[in-house]
Amino acid sequence: MSAVFRDVISTEQQFMKELREPLGNPSSLAANKVVHALDRHCREFISKSPFLAMATSDANGHCDVSPRGDAPGFVLVLDDHHLFIPERPGNRRMDSIQNIIANPHVGLLFFIPGLGETLRINGKAVVCRDPELLEKTAVSGRTPMYGIGVEVEEVYAHCAKAFIRSGLWNPDSWLAKELLPSVPKMLADHSKTPNSTAEEVASQLQDSYKNRLY
Repeated sequence: MSAVFRDVISTEQQFMKELREPLGNPSSLAANKVVHALDRHCREFISKSPFLAMATSDANGHCDVSPRGDAPGFVLVLDDHHLFIPERPGNRRMDSIQNIIANPHVGLLFFIPGLGETLRINGKAVVCRDPELLEKTAVSGRTPMYGIGVEVEEVYAHCAKAFIRSGLWNPDSWLAKELLPSVPKMLADHSKTPNSTAEEVASQLQDSYKNRLY
């Protein structure tokens, strides 16, 4: 670990003495909120969620978090223990897919715009090409090539404190458009593609957003 970080807690003994003891144990509500199946509450939440973040890691533990989004209900709940997430066209890096093949453990965080609480799901994933599931998740006649099947192991709701502190859903806290970072400029600088300008990258992004969402 980098020497930049000082006074770190790196052992279980330190954790118990310097964090657990002074902070105390979780409340009974927090300690007992984990369930191991998708009940009606979880199903309703997923059916109304248009966006999730998926955490994966490779065989060596190198981590990645990737967004997935579509119309609410785009994630299929197959039964009490299984989900299917259709894979839409992206940048073709397929970091999550390669990670899942090497290490099936995944974490999902479901969001509903305007709602501070989120739904967390941990489980194991596979890369799935089941024709029936792919057909069910087609949009405008375009069927995904594959999707991600998840076997659910843990499910629990997460409180809204991070959203309250950040003001994420509060439009009054949002930056004016002219103050937002220039992602095309960022991509042009990071990729170091010869003769690639921010304007060209912006044009490529808009073409992708317009013509290759599905």
